[in-house]
Amino acid sequence: MSTNRENNSLSASVIYDLTSFTHLDYPDHLSCIVWFSGCNMRCDYCYNKDIVFAKDGKYSYKDILDFLKTRVNLLEAVVLSGGEASSYNLVPFCLKIKELGFKIKLDTNGTNFLHVEELIKLNLLDYVALDYKAPMAKFTQITHSNKFDEFSKTLDFLIEQNIDFEARTTLHSDLLSESDINEIINDLTKRGYKKEYYIQEFVETESNIGDLKRAKKSFDKSLLQSDLKIVFR
Repeated sequence: MSTNRENNSLSASVIYDLTSFTHLDYPDHLSCIVWFSGCNMRCDYCYNKDIVFAKDGKYSYKDILDFLKTRVNLLEAVVLSGGEASSYNLVPFCLKIKELGFKIKLDTNGTNFLHVEELIKLNLLDYVALDYKAPMAKFTQITHSNKFDEFSKTLDFLIEQNIDFEARTTLHSDLLSESDINEIINDLTKRGYKKEYYIQEFVETESNIGDLKRAKKSFDKSLLQSDLKIVFR
C-alpha cells in the first residue's frame, strides 16, 4: 500500500466511540476499546443500537492512533469491537497499533472470514472473542441474518489456529433454552473446541434492538452438559 493510500485509509472516520480504559474486556490486560460503526446483524438483545445503525463514526483511525501514542506504557492492549469491527479492512490500522507495542483483541461475530483470516495470518491478533449467537436452527431468528455458514467457517479456522480465543453466547432465556445451549456445547465439542465456553447473561437496558425486557422463562443451569467448562458472566 502506498503512503498516500495508507494515509487516506487511516483518515476514514469509521469509529463510533472510544472507551479509554477498561480492565474487564481483555483478560488480564489494561486496555481501551475501539467501537466500530455498523454491523451486519440485528441481534434482538443488542443494546448497542446507536452503534449498529450508525453510518459513519466520530473518530478516524488516525484519531485513535494519536490517542494510543499518549498511552504507550500505560495501556497494554486495544480491543476492537462494535458493531462489527471485522467488516472493515483492519490491517493498516492493526499494523500501526502493533508498531506502538500494544496487543490486539478482536470481538467478532465471525461473519467476515477473509478479514479475520488475514489478520491472524499476519500475526496481528493476540486474542479473539467469537460470538456464537445461536444454534443453526435459531441463528437467523436471533441475528436477522443468514450468515451461519460464514460464522461456522471462522469458528473452524480459529480452532485450527494457535491463537488465544474464546467462544461466547449472550443468553436471554426467552430466546435460547437449555437445549439450545446444549446444542451449542455439542457443536463446539465435535469441532474440537476445548477452551472455556462463556455465557453472558442478558442485561436489561433502556433500549435494545428487539425491545426485549427481562426474560420471563427461567433457565436451569443444572441441565447444561458438562462437556466443556462453562463460565457465566
